[in-house]
Amino acid sequence: MGTQFWIVQAFNGVSYGALLFLVGAGLSLIFGVMRIVNLSHGSYFLLGGYVALSVIGTTGSWLLSIPIAALTIAVVGLIMERLFLRPEGRAKLVRDAVIALGIALVIRLLIGPVLPRLLPGQIGTIIQVTLVVIVLAIPVFLILQRISAVAIEADVLRQVLMTVGFAFLFQQAALDIWGGNNFDIQPPGALTQSLVIGGIYLPIYRLFMIVGALVIGIVLWLAMEKTRMGAAVRATVDDAQMARGVGIDTNKISMLIFALGAGMAALGGVIGGAFLGVYPGLDFEMLPIAFAVVIIGGMGSLGGAAIGALLVGLADNFGKALFPELAYFTLYAPMVLILAIKPTGLFGRD
Repeated sequence: MGTQFWIVQAFNGVSYGALLFLVGAGLSLIFGVMRIVNLSHGSYFLLGGYVALSVIGTTGSWLLSIPIAALTIAVVGLIMERLFLRPEGRAKLVRDAVIALGIALVIRLLIGPVLPRLLPGQIGTIIQVTLVVIVLAIPVFLILQRISAVAIEADVLRQVLMTVGFAFLFQQAALDIWGGNNFDIQPPGALTQSLVIGGIYLPIYRLFMIVGALVIGIVLWLAMEKTRMGAAVRATVDDAQMARGVGIDTNKISMLIFALGAGMAALGGVIGGAFLGVYPGLDFEMLPIAFAVVIIGGMGSLGGAAIGALLVGLADNFGKALFPELAYFTLYAPMVLILAIKPTGLFGRD
């Protein structure tokens, strides 16, 4: 193993860490602001890749797929946050209506074989099914209106069950829409070349990943440290109750951060799809690695997410290259060690 081996492996580890930063930073901010463990975060990564494939297939533009995928999944995350994680006012009514319709549809499927067909033809069947679902949904909706639940931030079990439920829903939706085949996202030809430095071939696409993550990290840091919105986010991370007391709208902050985190994960899915691929199950492969990044760096810390991503990327790459049979051990051993020494992570707050 010469110098070239160590340089190449370090370069690959840093580039993989750049990708993990996009996923881990959003997850870290979501937990820091909302105190919600989002187990559907890996689904945003997967859906971002699939949306990018659809955009590329329609327009032929890889560059256009990046903002469209990020914005689309940010909207999906926003809807999930507003309707199901923190519903208030009319949003709670919409959530209860959606749940009631879902329960009514399940009941209709169960009792459908014993119901008589009253209207002839295919259109008649559709009308009858719709009417039955609506009739069944009304009492369910009224029951839901009388149920008061504890805020989801205070109930970890609800967080886990709801977000992992969404993860399975997103996975099944992706399987139904895009199928079960493996796909690769093809970047422009200019990014598929290699840069030769001292006889060492460095893929330009991996350089693009590093530079892109660096630019995004700097922009996020400036936004968090130098703007009023960033100050509001930091205040919400430190003490949400005190932030509300001084007039900060923490609900809007939560909405913004959740959409930002989902969009960043989708961005990672587009960029990572060029060498990881896009396939069913990728979401649950990325999720524990993203949590390792957040646990090492500390919840709610942007700098911690960057350091954690770098450490995990290097540990994963060198572990697979030097000790392939112990690859998972080398990946998660630093996380266990840091948890034992500093449970809040390297940059996490107590």
